[in-house]
Amino acid sequence: MEEPRIDKTVYTGRPENTEGRLEKEIAVYDFLDSFGIEYKRADHEALMTMEACEAVDQILGAQICKNLFLCNRQKTDFYLLLMPGEKPFKTKFLSKQIGTARLSFADGEQMEEYLNITPGSLSLMGLIFDKEKKVHLVIDKEVLDEEYFGCHPCINTSTLLMKISDVKEKILPALGHEYQVVELPTE
Repeated sequence: MEEPRIDKTVYTGRPENTEGRLEKEIAVYDFLDSFGIEYKRADHEALMTMEACEAVDQILGAQICKNLFLCNRQKTDFYLLLMPGEKPFKTKFLSKQIGTARLSFADGEQMEEYLNITPGSLSLMGLIFDKEKKVHLVIDKEVLDEEYFGCHPCINTSTLLMKISDVKEKILPALGHEYQVVELPTE
């Protein structure tokens, strides 16, 4: 697989020229700016895997977390899981902690319906669009223990880096989503 082309420039804040950028991406910048959240930004080709994100991690100096969109067997409960990229995902450990059996990956249609995001671009920022609070947010404790938090602005051609304190103190309260902290094993 070919390495994605990555602009090694790190920008501060939103793009000066938003021509050609999606409305949902601009909505993320508007949201962050409205709360005075400082962030760095790297622009790049679409990143579809955690491996492809590693080059951006190095440019930004922090690790982007893995985002998984999950659902129960009946597809009545949906979960956005934020976890360290290097941790393997094992359903049984998460299911036990959140009290839901038979978790599986939700499909792209539901991701678009509830979070306005297409596969490969999943992000905490998608919760801006979940006005009815259909998606349960679940965060691995290790993500919250980091100094910085990296995510996409609802499109995987840019990556944002911000302080985790801003995520905890400003973004999560502004989103109005309750969240559950879990501790997933490394092995």
